[in-house]
Amino acid sequence: MEAAVSPNTILWLAFAAAFVCGAIGQKTHFCTMGAVSDIVNMGDWSRMRMWLLAIGVAILGSAALHAAELIDLGKSIYRTPNFTWLSYIVGGMSFGIGMVLASGCGSKTLIRIGSGNLKSVVVFLVLGVVAYMTMRGVFGVFRVTVLEKAALTFPGGQDLPALLMAAGVDAKLAFWAAVLAIGGGLTAFCLLKRLLDPSTNLLGGPGTGLAIVAAWYVSGHLGYLAEHRKRWKKPSSPPTAGAHGVADLRRPQAYTLELLMLWSDTSRKMTFAIATVLGVIAGSGAWALVTRSFRWEGFASVEDTASHLIGAALMGFGGVVAMGCTVGQGITGFSTLALGPIVTFAIVGAAATSNSSTGE
Repeated sequence: MEAAVSPNTILWLAFAAAFVCGAIGQKTHFCTMGAVSDIVNMGDWSRMRMWLLAIGVAILGSAALHAAELIDLGKSIYRTPNFTWLSYIVGGMSFGIGMVLASGCGSKTLIRIGSGNLKSVVVFLVLGVVAYMTMRGVFGVFRVTVLEKAALTFPGGQDLPALLMAAGVDAKLAFWAAVLAIGGGLTAFCLLKRLLDPSTNLLGGPGTGLAIVAAWYVSGHLGYLAEHRKRWKKPSSPPTAGAHGVADLRRPQAYTLELLMLWSDTSRKMTFAIATVLGVIAGSGAWALVTRSFRWEGFASVEDTASHLIGAALMGFGGVVAMGCTVGQGITGFSTLALGPIVTFAIVGAAATSNSSTGE
């Protein structure tokens, strides 16, 4: 299927959606690690509610696009019949611990690069290299031959609506019951709390969630790029929203490094995924410059350097193994109501909470 709009238009739209995410993240301090840390150290749920609100909005928005037949969530990579449980556990644990050691997840790393954090530049490089090694290199062998062998198969799909249908619930009822119970429940839980700060949470949560919905619409309805052929369950079918675009920010870091290293290879092209990486950095940088909050920051000590290097490596490995980061699985994957992203999100949170509470 050819793109409904030109490839360049799709790339610019991807960049724009990511630019908005980057600017919002910089303004609101949107960060999974920060949300967990606030709860553990101060008992403050404000940033976690912002994060959960983003998930709720993404679920409701994606469901609306699906119901209107503008995208087909059933064809996304998140809803495959194979539930690779060991990958989700190992990957989620690795990523959760890694983002504690690296002072933030993959998306926060990009946001910090835009605001002048040189530590995050190093994290970006290490994360990208290890992610590539896990996709196609030495760690990839272990991922495919060991972790991905441990799987359960759900013939109808691993998403919650499909599981309800397998239990005998009507298809339409199963879909909306899951959407409203989880998406509507999370949204209501967050919006009904008076502790929300309108200048941050009511921008960070809905803004980020709607940016993910926009990525679904762009890559799942407006256009189709060659890169998507590798990322959908049915290569002959049009893609369904943002498989690894704004939706996922750890594989794209590897792809960005690959493009920079192989720039003279004319077979390498700018992709939706790479456009989102650049967009987040640019959006964050623009907001930092406008508000004069741009500051150069480096490592404080050898121990600080080691912590960030180990954390970056764990995130690069864990993000690929779990098939997504806190954005790729935690928001985009979650918005499909697939079981894998939900499990991964829980494991990442548990690992981050455990390590935050011990001061790591």
